[in-house]
Amino acid sequence: MEKYDVLVIGGGPAGVTLAKLLGKQKRVAIIRPEDYSMIYCAMPYAVEGIIDIEKTFKKDSIVTDAGADLIRSSVSKVDFSKKEVYTEAGEIFTYDKLVIATGANPFIPNIPGADLEGITGFKTEKNMRLIMDNINQGLERAVVIGAGAIGIELALSLNQKGLTVDLVDMATTLLPNLLDPEMSELIYEEVIRQGINVHLQARVEELKGKQYVQQVHLNNGQIIHFDSIEDCNITNKEEFKGMVIFATGMKAHVDLFAETSLEVGKDGIIVNDKMETNIEDVYAVGDCTEFYSGITARRVSGKLATNAVPMAKVLGFNLLGQSRSYSGFYNGAATKAGKYFVGGTGLSERIAKDAGYDIVTAYSEVTSKFPIMPGAKKIHLKLIVEKASKRLLGAQLLAEEPVTDKIDTLTLAIQNKFTVEQLSQLSYSSQPYQSYYPAANLLVLAAEEALKPK
Repeated sequence: MEKYDVLVIGGGPAGVTLAKLLGKQKRVAIIRPEDYSMIYCAMPYAVEGIIDIEKTFKKDSIVTDAGADLIRSSVSKVDFSKKEVYTEAGEIFTYDKLVIATGANPFIPNIPGADLEGITGFKTEKNMRLIMDNINQGLERAVVIGAGAIGIELALSLNQKGLTVDLVDMATTLLPNLLDPEMSELIYEEVIRQGINVHLQARVEELKGKQYVQQVHLNNGQIIHFDSIEDCNITNKEEFKGMVIFATGMKAHVDLFAETSLEVGKDGIIVNDKMETNIEDVYAVGDCTEFYSGITARRVSGKLATNAVPMAKVLGFNLLGQSRSYSGFYNGAATKAGKYFVGGTGLSERIAKDAGYDIVTAYSEVTSKFPIMPGAKKIHLKLIVEKASKRLLGAQLLAEEPVTDKIDTLTLAIQNKFTVEQLSQLSYSSQPYQSYYPAANLLVLAAEEALKPK
């Protein structure tokens, strides 16, 4: 029976971060059931063939070179009273501090036919290999459920591989959690231009087939066929022609703790701003946790690697004797849809209104270079602002060049409770190949627009 100062269950971004921070200063072990720690956001591009599948695998040496032990096994039980962790291989490990970083699993709804072959989520190496193997064996059509960032990226990747692709979502627009409707219009046009069949305000009610999924039945009465027939009957001789891939969201992977005293909420393990759970010396970080918005202080989903890593850093530095706190989710995120780079941070207009804010919105548009320079591309910005205080609540960007730098700047402004008056005073740089004219800045223009009397 081996004992560790810090024992981490889970080898994703949070686990790797803790190994790097603590591995040379404490006795640390990472327990990971998967063959590899994955770069999840790169998976669509491996499916498309832009990168080799191996490029999505993080090297084990990231953990071991940091001084931590890597235990390749699945945890079968945790005894919090004895501070013991049991693995399926029959091993028992004890700990001073336990960190739960088990992540989240793709959510596949419990609908008729969900157990047919050819249906998968999209999060793991197994999911990725299944899709790629089926493409290599002549897969003809795919239905992607969920028009969020991963759903759109995957749909476009499959389209590039020559498949007929249908994209289904219950929302009225694409990227509904990232962009407001008017900001998503160009994304819709681009996805259609690429050849994707888009089904909005639609929900999968049933999947039909005998062994393989053959038909996808939507609540609007439409049927997507993988077989060659045009009615609702299933032929006696089935062929595997299509897949259904769910990218509708993630569910915290916490089943291991169902019969324990660990406090688990609707969206994951409940932690405070120190990443402490309700059990002494037990912490949780990343996608397996439930936490709150740094803006509204309400519980929100924040299942992003860019949240998991800062949470792990707060915990890691605190275990080294510091006193840091996690301020909450701001959910700055980005994606790419065809020729467009997209980003959003903070609250959308819809979410702000639902949270009870009286808001104003403001827009600006410039080009990525001086307009006189070759290759200048338009950049579109929307700000969401609390009307009375003029506090910045959210922002959305759309361009034909990367936008993450601007999203990060706006997230920093939101984190620090900037008003648009403060944002309008931004001291900025300018250069013909890297910005719009010195007389105008994208962020300042939108902030000034928000300050105009409405």
